[in-house]
Amino acid sequence: MANKEPKFETTTLWDFPTQNYGDKPHGNNKYSGVTPAFIIWNLLQRYTKENELVVDPMCGSGTTIDVCKEENRKVIGFDIVPYREDIKQADARKLPLNDETVDFVFIDSPYSDNIKYNDHPDNIGKISCEKPLFFEEMEKVVKEAYRILKAEKNIAWLIGDQAKKKIFTPVGFKIYSMLEKYFMPVDLVCVTRHNQSSNTAIWHERAKRYNFYLRGFKYLIIMKKTDK
Repeated sequence: MANKEPKFETTTLWDFPTQNYGDKPHGNNKYSGVTPAFIIWNLLQRYTKENELVVDPMCGSGTTIDVCKEENRKVIGFDIVPYREDIKQADARKLPLNDETVDFVFIDSPYSDNIKYNDHPDNIGKISCEKPLFFEEMEKVVKEAYRILKAEKNIAWLIGDQAKKKIFTPVGFKIYSMLEKYFMPVDLVCVTRHNQSSNTAIWHERAKRYNFYLRGFKYLIIMKKTDK
């Protein structure tokens, strides 16, 4: 059976109920914090061409690799602790790539210490976004993405906010401001979140009772490297 393609998005509100599309896996939908495959597919259609090089510095379970291979894009996925054999080991703050050699960068980064990805001591996902250190380390990732990306090429960053113990941290806005120091804004997409652990009746009841909001979306920040 053919691998059915997802919907080509034409608005800034992307709403898909599942992580995967079609009949083949793209990454592992059981992996904590797995990237929705339709996001990568849509970005490839707009910002890349066949045989161009896509890099994912925080590749997780390999969703970017699987989608890129189906769409005839060259791809390199890195992770500080590789999940599978075709993901290369590297820290997103120091990638083994030459300057301006990449056509598109996609990053689905931790937005705090809410998910345990691995036990590596340098894992940024072990740092709370309530600490300035989190954003200091994320800026190193931004600088490295800028270094490897070709001029007039694009970067897309998927990120969410945190609300924990009545402390709200606008992680998305902070990452946007950081990216804008290096790149030119292209657009901002709202990606609705489904099937998260808090999307249950008991959590909705708690949200009403204790007057807080459950996270309902992530930001997809799209920017371009220019000569400015």
